[in-house]
Amino acid sequence: MDIIETIKEQIENNPVLLYMKGSPNAPQCGFSARAVQALMSCGEKFAYVDILQNPDIRTTLPKYANWPTFPQLWLNGELVGGSDIISELHEKGELPGMVKAAAGSAEA
Repeated sequence: MDIIETIKEQIENNPVLLYMKGSPNAPQCGFSARAVQALMSCGEKFAYVDILQNPDIRTTLPKYANWPTFPQLWLNGELVGGSDIISELHEKGELPGMVKAAAGSAEA
C-alpha cells in the first residue's frame, strides 16, 4: 500500500490519533510526552503511531499534513496541531471537549 494511502487510512479509521515519537507509555521526546499527558487527562482512548518505528510516515506526513513537526494530533480527520497547540488547548480547558466529541462521534 502507498504510504499516503496508509496515512489517510490511519487518519480516517482513528477519530483520536496522535503521531508521536515513541509510545504513550514511553515517549521519546518531551513534546510527545506533553501531548500524551494532555490527551490522557481527557479520559478517552486514543490511537497513536510511533514515527520512529515508521520512517516512511515520519518523512511523508509533514508534507501531507503541511505541518513540519511531531507530535501531530488529529481529531475526526482534521489536524489539530502539535505540542504547543495541544498544551494551549489543554490549559484553556478546551481539549477534553474536543477529544470527547471526536471519540463520541466514533461510537455513534
